Amino acid sequence: MTENASQNRLFPVFMKLESLDLLVVGGGNVGLEKLTAILINSPKANVTVVADMFLDELKTFILPYPHVTLIHRKFIYEDLDNKDVVILTTDNPQLHVEIKAVCKQRRLLCNVADTPDLCDFYLGSIVQKGDLKIGISTNGKSPTMAKRMKEFLNDIIPEDVQTLLENLREVRKSIKGDFQEKIRIMNEVTAQLVEKNKKL
Repeated sequence: MTENASQNRLFPVFMKLESLDLLVVGGGNVGLEKLTAILINSPKANVTVVADMFLDELKTFILPYPHVTLIHRKFIYEDLDNKDVVILTTDNPQLHVEIKAVCKQRRLLCNVADTPDLCDFYLGSIVQKGDLKIGISTNGKSPTMAKRMKEFLNDIIPEDVQTLLENLREVRKSIKGDFQEKIRIMNEVTAQLVEKNKKL
C-alpha cells in the first residue's frame, strides 16, 4: 500500500474522562467552548479550570456539573500536579509554549487552542445519537469542514438509530459459534439492513 504524504495519521481514541483529571487554563470564550465540548460528551469528567477571569456564561454553564472546579487566579505550574490532560485556552501564546514544554517533560497530554503544531491531540467535531458516537477530524486543517460534516451526518443518521443498535446487540448475543462465525453473521444482518434501506 502506497503511503500518502497528506494522509491523516491521527489515531482516534474515545477516552473515559471520568477516570482522568483534566486541567483547562483560561476562562474566556475558547475555554467555554472547550469545556462545553468536554462536558456535553462526558458529564462526569473531572475538570479543574484555572483563570484570572471567568465569563459569566462559563460560571453558569458548569452549575449542573459537580466535578468541575474553578480556581480564580493566574496559572501556576503546581496546577499541573496530578493532572492527566491539559487544555490551554488563554490569549497568551508565549505562556502556552512554556506550559506545553513542561507538559512534555511530565508526559502530560496537551491541547493548545488554535495552535495545531503544539497539540498532542485535537478535540474533533462529534456526532452523537444514542450510543452511536462519531468523531470527525480534518487533522487540524479546517474546523469549518468538520462542522459541515457534523451537520451532514446529523441530518442523515436517523433519530431512532438507538433502537437499531439495541436490536443488533440482541442479535449478537443470540449468535452461536466462534468469533469469525459471529462476524460473518453480523455482516450479513447489517448488509440486509443497508439493502432494505436502499429500497425505501
